[in-house]
Amino acid sequence: MRTLRSSIGLGIFIAMLITACATTRITSAWKAPSYKGQLHNIMVVGITKKPLNKRLFEDEFVRQLKARGTNAVASYTVMPDDKQGDRAVIAAKMKEQGADAVLISRLASKKTVHTYVPGSVESIDFPPSFYGNWGDYYGFGYQAIYTPGYMAEDEYALVEANLYDAGDDKLIWSAASETEIQGSNQSQIKSYIGVMVNAMAAQKLLR
Repeated sequence: MRTLRSSIGLGIFIAMLITACATTRITSAWKAPSYKGQLHNIMVVGITKKPLNKRLFEDEFVRQLKARGTNAVASYTVMPDDKQGDRAVIAAKMKEQGADAVLISRLASKKTVHTYVPGSVESIDFPPSFYGNWGDYYGFGYQAIYTPGYMAEDEYALVEANLYDAGDDKLIWSAASETEIQGSNQSQIKSYIGVMVNAMAAQKLLR
């Protein structure tokens, strides 16, 4: 299992998802060709320094995995916060819990895409002779509504999820994803996690 380092990145990602509508797509994915088994008990680890964010993230992953028939345990429920970055403790807890794999997720980076949206003119009426006299021109100008162009910003969170075999610590499956954060309200982390769980199920990693 690779070295786990504490990061606030996933916490930022979770906070964005809790307050925004999220659309997630997988940008790349890989599965070990030699791995043919199905997982029965997964330890879920979200890399973030903020305990509340970590709990929200891990709890939702556990819920969705269990809904698929695969048992899972949130790492925060079996390890104290100050031991979350200790590989030896994580390995010991995986063995104690009977986990056959560990799922580690982190925010790899963020990006902002700028797109220019051109201006437009909306007219209630457009008389062919509106330039003919000032009254017609004034009337057209009064009714025309101009919307100036602007730069739109779309923010994306680039998140990785890696699944490791508890027996030999080798990578079983990996997925990189891109989540667009738009608007406000109501969407929660379940959108992102649902995409990840569905991808694992499609690879027949879950029961």
